[in-house]
Amino acid sequence: MHDLMPFQVTLVCSVVIPVYNGSTVITRCLDALANQTVTPDRYELLVVDDGSTDATAAVVEEWRLAHPHICLALLHQANAGPAAARNLGAKHANAPLLFFTDADCAPTPTWLEALAAPFTDPDVAGAKGAYVTEQRAAIPRFVQAEYEDRYDRMRGQLQIDFIDTYSAAYRRSIFLENKGFDPIFTTASVEDQEFSFRLAQKGYRLVFAPDARVSHLHDGDLGDYFRRKYYIGFWKALMIRWHPERMVQDSHTPQVLKVQIVLLAAIFGLATLALLGALWAPLTWSWVGVAVAILIFLATTLPFTLKLARRSPALAIVGPGMVMVRALALGSGYLNGTIHFAGTLPGAHQPVITGWQRLVKRSMDILGALVGLAISIPLVAVAALAIKLDSPGPVFFWQVRVGENGRSFRIIKLRTMSADAEEKLGNLVDITHLEEPVFKLKQDPRVTRVGRLLRRTSLDEAPQFYNVLRGDMSLVGPRPEEERIVQLYQDYHRRRLAVKPGMTGPMQVSGRGDLGFAERLQLELDYIEHYSLRRDLEILLRTFPAIFHGDGAH
Repeated sequence: MHDLMPFQVTLVCSVVIPVYNGSTVITRCLDALANQTVTPDRYELLVVDDGSTDATAAVVEEWRLAHPHICLALLHQANAGPAAARNLGAKHANAPLLFFTDADCAPTPTWLEALAAPFTDPDVAGAKGAYVTEQRAAIPRFVQAEYEDRYDRMRGQLQIDFIDTYSAAYRRSIFLENKGFDPIFTTASVEDQEFSFRLAQKGYRLVFAPDARVSHLHDGDLGDYFRRKYYIGFWKALMIRWHPERMVQDSHTPQVLKVQIVLLAAIFGLATLALLGALWAPLTWSWVGVAVAILIFLATTLPFTLKLARRSPALAIVGPGMVMVRALALGSGYLNGTIHFAGTLPGAHQPVITGWQRLVKRSMDILGALVGLAISIPLVAVAALAIKLDSPGPVFFWQVRVGENGRSFRIIKLRTMSADAEEKLGNLVDITHLEEPVFKLKQDPRVTRVGRLLRRTSLDEAPQFYNVLRGDMSLVGPRPEEERIVQLYQDYHRRRLAVKPGMTGPMQVSGRGDLGFAERLQLELDYIEHYSLRRDLEILLRTFPAIFHGDGAH
């Protein structure tokens, strides 16, 4: 490694480039990085040789000597995969922002500038750029069209949860505090997705920067395309075991892709049954099911095929076939990965709530919310009348709270304070000088007479059954936090954002408002780390005595 100290005074970003046997492509990448609109004293390059057996190291060293005005360090490691290589680069980086790209990418001249732009917002923890390609063959153009389809999903989203490392950026402090990419992913697969899911689970804001473009050499033939998709499916089987909630949805993957994988599996299954019709004639009717499944599959490809047609009629013709190849590769890889990773979960990560627990918990939430609304609506109607008679202002109080994975939602409660309570807060509490990022006033002068009774009985929170029914909240979980409080969180505080907030939870049955933030956090983190459905039921049963006694209800 070469000394970087002379360049450290004005560094803004460190660009990490993992490379394995990339002697034929790395020069293209480095040339592009040397031709940025940002001046060379603002960034450094860290090339991490992942145990190459070709002339990669020599090519990089020759380039460095030919470009003395560019700050470049060449790091070496035994072959361990791109995840470990990127982590090594991050460890030796000197700038506050970490940028990542791949050796087969050539960033456009404005790449550094465009990728750094989102970080002028201090709330942004990570950013994702985009691919472009100059290749004109059918397969690379189809690959580019796939990516453009995903970019269309991300445009306009204020927050994403999916960042690919071909064009990625993170705040170095947050990256290191969260231990970077998991080196268990030894090939280029889903290690970048997994890390961004981890950050999104803590509520960190990740954004899409479409102008941060890199020119990529996409798959050149059908075999390369199939292999890449297969290994993505294979490693995704492990990642989904860590993050089962991503099986349902993420900001990048089209939902129709999952439908297509299931349909293709149905086609193969029904075709197998139909072939067995030679042994038992009634099974030949399975061919009807095969035909129907094929027609439905083709129908699911229609929107994407129309997009392809706007690019090229030739692409539209091969589109449905390529989509079938994609579904086959991803599906077979995922099946093999599911079998391979069955049993003990490798690595340090464990799902907060497993897939089947999520299904049962959500079913309980829906049933409980419907019952709760049916019982509470008459009580809420009486309380609404009392609120209107007691003080001027609306019956309901709406406020933005932070939920699972940092997603904001509007919580609804019966109003228990004066209508101008938010404006009076600054005269009662200095949020910026709190010892802990939370507060509770035991004798809050903003609380109305009716409000005190509603708080004492917790009836003010009955409208939150609506939030539970919508899926913003759960019956049991950590309390939903205000946005301004979350902004003061340290990294370990953010672990409580890994699950949906609850109407009740460990805090409500263990002292409520009498607890300090550290005590509350310990209870909620223990609930998350040792989650079980049985514990949810126990908390629900303990909630009623807690309400009756009224301890901590301020």
